[in-house]
Amino acid sequence: MSLTSKPEETPERLAFYAKIDKQAFTPLWAVMSDIITPEPKSGCRAHLWKFDAARAHLMEAGGLITAKEAERRVLILENPGLRGLSKITTSLYAGLQLVMPGEVAPAHRHSQSALRFVLDGSGAHTAVNGERTMMKYGDFVITPPTAWHDHGNQTEAPMIWLDGLDIPIVSHFDASFAEGYGDDEQPVSRETGDSLARYGANMLPVDYKQEKLASPIFNYPYARSREALERMKAQDEWDPCHGLKMRYVNPVDGGHAMPTIAAFLQLLPKGFKSAAYRSTDATIYVCVEGGGRTTIGGEKFEWGPKDIFVAPSWAWVTHEAEGESVLFSYSDRVAQEKLGLFRQDRGNH
Repeated sequence: MSLTSKPEETPERLAFYAKIDKQAFTPLWAVMSDIITPEPKSGCRAHLWKFDAARAHLMEAGGLITAKEAERRVLILENPGLRGLSKITTSLYAGLQLVMPGEVAPAHRHSQSALRFVLDGSGAHTAVNGERTMMKYGDFVITPPTAWHDHGNQTEAPMIWLDGLDIPIVSHFDASFAEGYGDDEQPVSRETGDSLARYGANMLPVDYKQEKLASPIFNYPYARSREALERMKAQDEWDPCHGLKMRYVNPVDGGHAMPTIAAFLQLLPKGFKSAAYRSTDATIYVCVEGGGRTTIGGEKFEWGPKDIFVAPSWAWVTHEAEGESVLFSYSDRVAQEKLGLFRQDRGNH
């Protein structure tokens, strides 16, 4: 026997399996090659969602159900290989949320960590634990686990953002809790911008003690992140696999901004073609600026602004940028690193 094959199924063995099955036993040797694989193996498939089509579906949904009735008016991005499971990868969830002018997505909280990446509109707000932040295109907004949060749109245009959550991870551990606030909006008790000033200026309150794993900053404005990339590109130091790729961090300890989800922003210069790369963290990408194509496991995907695509675990990935391009991405890399599972291959496949 090997890790890639199963022993012969003789009539005697099959009869034995049937007998012990009645008492909830299964022979390991009959399933080992399925559960301990030489390389990552899952139903997750590479796929791309065009934003224009998604927006049209969301606007239609906006005429069918209110944000309050839906709790969250979201269209889930289901991986074609994982249909019916509300997953974009085996460990992560993705959805596109719409809040129409004058609407409020009611306050609630849950065990799951959530990120918002703003894709359409400007000026709606998210409130987290008593502080509101105004949302603009490209902003990376965090809702930490068990934090009260609601969304409101007082502008005259619809607001759409990408939701990324660790729902499958929390469900895997049977650790999900959720509750509603009771009112549509939670009281505002802190000035807008307080958390960014308090924790995002290379300083911390003198007696600050970290109590939670998530970053105390909950809005990382795109304008600041984009300026950083613009300044760094002048150094002309390009990673052959990633171009210029940065990770969002928790200013308290320098770790990832979220306990289970790692988020990144990368710049690809005009005409850049990356070296082949693969890693164990299946990754969701969003084109923020520019356009190009990505080849995933031999399959090519053309993308432009606001399009979303996913690369499965351990699939070879190469990016080609037609013009200067910016990609946002997120994955479960931080969780894998903490568990000692993360692996990458910077090959020239």
